[in-house]
Amino acid sequence: MGEIFLDPTDKVERGEKAFAPRLDTLAGKTVGLLDINKAKGSFFLDRLEEMLREQYGVKEVLRRKKTSPGRLVPETVKAELREKCDAVIEALSD
Repeated sequence: MGEIFLDPTDKVERGEKAFAPRLDTLAGKTVGLLDINKAKGSFFLDRLEEMLREQYGVKEVLRRKKTSPGRLVPETVKAELREKCDAVIEALSD
């Protein structure tokens, strides 16, 4: 049997990604907070929610949580966040 050489380099062509436009303000907006279910993440998001409301005038915060860090966000949750939120923050903590 001959030798087999594997090329470990990545040959995927990557184009530039377009980012969502920034909001002018968070005041009066609905912000989604997605907890990816890492340890202490809820404590971080509790504080973040408090700051968003008090310092940035966010009207509503919609919080959702993944079942585990390694799982994908269910399509139903993604659709809800897209439909109901002006911005979404996906957060983790350890």
